[in-house]
Amino acid sequence: MVGIFLMLLVAGMAYARAFLMPVVLGVLLHLVFTPVRRRMERWGLGSGVAASLIVGTLLLTLFFGVFSLSGPVGQWVERAPMIGFEVREKLGDILEATEGVQEAAEQVDDLADGGGDEEEPGVQRVRVEEDSGLMAYLLTLPTVLAQIVFTLVLMFFLLSSGDMFYEKLVHVLPTFRDKRRAIRIAYDIERKLSRYLFTITLVNAGLGVCVGVAMWVFGMPNPVLFGILAFLLNYIPYLGAILGVVIATLVGLVSLDVAQQALLVGATYFALTSLEGQIVTPYFVGRNLSLNTVVVFLSVTLFAWLWSVVGMLVATPLLVTLRTFCEQIPALEGLGHFLSGRGAETRTEKPLSDET
Repeated sequence: MVGIFLMLLVAGMAYARAFLMPVVLGVLLHLVFTPVRRRMERWGLGSGVAASLIVGTLLLTLFFGVFSLSGPVGQWVERAPMIGFEVREKLGDILEATEGVQEAAEQVDDLADGGGDEEEPGVQRVRVEEDSGLMAYLLTLPTVLAQIVFTLVLMFFLLSSGDMFYEKLVHVLPTFRDKRRAIRIAYDIERKLSRYLFTITLVNAGLGVCVGVAMWVFGMPNPVLFGILAFLLNYIPYLGAILGVVIATLVGLVSLDVAQQALLVGATYFALTSLEGQIVTPYFVGRNLSLNTVVVFLSVTLFAWLWSVVGMLVATPLLVTLRTFCEQIPALEGLGHFLSGRGAETRTEKPLSDET
């Protein structure tokens, strides 16, 4: 029964991805910015005004980011047909070593086809031409915009409602012990998610500055774009750093004169992300939020398969939320210990006992 339930759960999450992605993202953003909303309320602002300011700031930031990146990204999209040719030309020495293997593979293909390119009489060859990948992305743009609007609207309603859902949760729970545990879990999730997101944002900003300066030193085009790209990709654990190294190396192969310089660019990007991931982030995040690296990697890849880019972004916050539940519920203590990193304590606070 448990196995069937897990398979149906994963299948349902994949089937309803268009609805669940903005809902989960909106709820997580609500939990992250609820402490900010409460502080604004202590300053004398109402819940609706605070929610409007928070959502408006996010919307302006998103608009400014898209507007500032549209020019450089458009230039690279126009150069996309020539990038493959330029990369192949820069790596000509390396590709020459594999030409013998390619020729042998072509001979095997000719034998398997029954004699090369000679066509049998009366047999027509059909060639399937695929649509441009850029056109496919343009067709999905309205759906992406609709999900962004849905996420922001849901976040606004959740923030403007104040603590209404917490009050209803306290009202429906039967015992005082359950009420206290529910409120403790909710506030703990808010605190940890806010601390995690704001800390990671500051660390990512520092990484973006370092990457941008390094790209400027190497003479790479659009170093500001590389800094913003490093800032955004670092929200995705492990996979974001790998993708950044690949992009930096490929752009270096196209833009720089010598292939070795491009490899040095990729190595520098890798060194900066490794320094951030192994020293800076663990120091600022602390043991209280450290997670099992294997579980994080599997979670990111699973949600990337289920929900694409949004899944990679929400995978780690969902793990932080799940571990918070495990810290407060004794029955889930073993799962919480499995999710925690090496040397991290399973619970930061002692769960409520029956006598409390």
